[in-house]
Amino acid sequence: MRTSKFTDEKNFHCLEDLQETSSELSLIHFGSENCMPNHVFAGIRDEFIIHFILSGHGFYSCERNIWPLTQGQMFLVRPGDSVVYCSDSRDPWSYVWFGFKGTRAKSLLAQSGFSRDRLTLPFMDGEAFAGVINEMLQHNTLTPADTLFRESGLYRLFSLLAANAESIPSLSGSEPDRSAGSQYVSQAVDYINANYMHAISVTDIADHVGISRTYLNRLFHQVYNSSVQDFLMNYKLDKAAFLLVNTEMPVKEISQNAGYRDPLVFSKAFKTKYDVSPKNYRAFRQSLELREERPLQAENLM
Repeated sequence: MRTSKFTDEKNFHCLEDLQETSSELSLIHFGSENCMPNHVFAGIRDEFIIHFILSGHGFYSCERNIWPLTQGQMFLVRPGDSVVYCSDSRDPWSYVWFGFKGTRAKSLLAQSGFSRDRLTLPFMDGEAFAGVINEMLQHNTLTPADTLFRESGLYRLFSLLAANAESIPSLSGSEPDRSAGSQYVSQAVDYINANYMHAISVTDIADHVGISRTYLNRLFHQVYNSSVQDFLMNYKLDKAAFLLVNTEMPVKEISQNAGYRDPLVFSKAFKTKYDVSPKNYRAFRQSLELREERPLQAENLM
C-alpha cells in the first residue's frame, strides 16, 4: 500500500495516493500544474480523473479518437481506458484535476454531462473549479478535519459540474437555437474524426453538416476559439504526433494517415507547429525516458 504524498512546487501541486474513505465516493488525488511544452501522459489509470484546462492548448486521445483542447474545456479519463494527453509545444496548458473512485462515480458523471461517447465538455467558470481545488490543497494533512474538508470539496466539485451541465444548451435542452449550433459543431468534429486521413477540406465539412462555411467558422470560433481550418490542421498534426510517439510507422506513412498527400508539406506543417521535424520529434519523445527521475514521476502522475 502506497503512502499518501503531498508535493508543493512552483508549477506542480498535488496530494496523491489518498486512502479510500467510502465505497460510494472517494477522492484519490487532486492538484494543479503549469505544464511544460510537450508534457505527456500515456497509459491506463485505475480511477476516474477530470482535468479542467485553465489556459493554453493540448490534445487528449482515447480509443483512437483525438480532441484538440484549450482553455475552458475539461476532459474525463476513465479507468481501464488507454489514453494519451499532451500539452502544446508553443502554448502548453495549465490545468487543475481531481481523481476519484466509488459506486456513485458513474451516476455523478452522468449528471455532469459526461458519457461513454462524450469525454470532453466546456465549463463556464474556471475560477470556481480552481478555487475549490486550491482550497483543498491548503488542507493537505491526513487529520480527520482535513480529510473531511477534502471530502466536502469533492462534493462541491460535483455540485459545480451538475450546475455547469445545466448551463450547456446541448445538455440541458434550453435555448434551441444555440443548441442547434452546438450540434453542427459536434457533427463537424465527428466528420473530421472519421475522415481526417482523406485530405478533407473545410468545404467538405460544411457540406456534410449542411451549412455554409462562414456560419460553420463562426460556430467554431464560439466553441473552440479557432477557425475550422486551424482546428482541422491541429487535429491532423496532433494525430500524427500521437502516431510518431506510439507506433513505429515510417514518417511517410504517418503523413498519409494524417491526410497529407505530400510528405514535404506534412513535414513543413509539423515543424511549424512543434518547432521540430517529425523525425526529430520522435527521437525527442523517446529521449524523455532518459530524463532524471523527478520529472518522470511528475509526468506519470498526471
